[in-house]
Amino acid sequence: MSERLEKGIQALRDKMDARIASYFSSCVHCGLCAEACLFATESQDPIYTPIYKLEPMRKVWSREYSFWGKLGAMIGVTDNVTEEDFANWETLVYDSCTMCGRCSMVCPVGIDITYMIRKEREAFVAAGYTPEGLQAATERAINIGSPMGVTLKTLQATIRSVEKETGLTIPMDVAGADYMALFSSMEIVNFEEYIAGLARIFKAAGVSWTVSSKGFEATNSGIQIGDPEAAKTIVERVVSAAEELGVKSVISPECGHAFMAIRWEGPNLIGRQYPFKVIHILELLSELHENGSLQLEGMTDTPLTYHDPCQISRRGGVIQQPRDLLNSVASNFQEMSDGGDMNWCCGGGGGVSANERADEIRLQAFNIKKKQLAELDGVETIVTACANCRLMLEDGLEHYELSHEVTGLTELIAEHIKQ
Repeated sequence: MSERLEKGIQALRDKMDARIASYFSSCVHCGLCAEACLFATESQDPIYTPIYKLEPMRKVWSREYSFWGKLGAMIGVTDNVTEEDFANWETLVYDSCTMCGRCSMVCPVGIDITYMIRKEREAFVAAGYTPEGLQAATERAINIGSPMGVTLKTLQATIRSVEKETGLTIPMDVAGADYMALFSSMEIVNFEEYIAGLARIFKAAGVSWTVSSKGFEATNSGIQIGDPEAAKTIVERVVSAAEELGVKSVISPECGHAFMAIRWEGPNLIGRQYPFKVIHILELLSELHENGSLQLEGMTDTPLTYHDPCQISRRGGVIQQPRDLLNSVASNFQEMSDGGDMNWCCGGGGGVSANERADEIRLQAFNIKKKQLAELDGVETIVTACANCRLMLEDGLEHYELSHEVTGLTELIAEHIKQ
């Protein structure tokens, strides 16, 4: 056995907690998870069945934790993990899983496959089996502060552009502000209209807010690739910045994995509770609208629909707020089939969008979104609340030669501020 293979098997063994062992013991091999996975349904290839993506970990469990596996090992008939397993499953684990959690929702015995995939990714990282694109993104996040290489100077340039456009000041490093806003690199580079919308909304609602020059990046590529230490470092950077400024709340932006990372995973990663609250921007906008601080006017009659980002809705519980906001400004809002907590993923979450190798299967999987859109009546506008989803939607629409426009919910709300 090579040193690398031995290291990989040990890594899988180290991740085998009681929860995972019980999940493997409980699986009834019904295959329902395949019907919930866009990679499986759109490819019609059983290799993309979610539980099958855990085969290397299952082999370790079977051999070392199950009765029949242990017995088989004693007589030399157990199926062992090989170098080929790691090479083949590295592609499956990183190219065809967005960790959207839809498979976990349908499991009849309550197996959280998403949790298991994440643990398997952690083992693959420890063993050195990861895609180059995600490796590079994680290295940039640690060394530069952003998976896309966005620096403070880049942020400052974007802020100057937004300030010129809006005539408003974007507050930076203001101690004692109520809220500290985070941005994803994509918002800074690709969608500065989100930042402009935020500035307009907060001005109109009288919100005390700031941006930190030391902790502005929300995306956590450490969680995406499966590197707990990197994930911890990225969270600690934000927590340290928020504590230094003494803010009451940190705002997670329109980014799915960012919300999951800082809101739900962060305290576990750093081993302590935050001295501040974490709120998603849609939660905050809904609160401001409900308490009268954010007053809106005008209704668009443009037919539009809403794409639920998986980590915000299914994994994060922010489902009703975007619908309340949309219904306050749109008279012809149409729900996609399987909306809300069961909506289909854009295909690019979990680091898949940063993995060029996965483009072909990702675009094939986007066909499920094409089907959803075809069911709607005259809808040409898709509203979403995640910069990564927005890019993936635009990419998929272009690939299938669809003419739909994609916009962010925050900027849509900003267009309807009462003057």
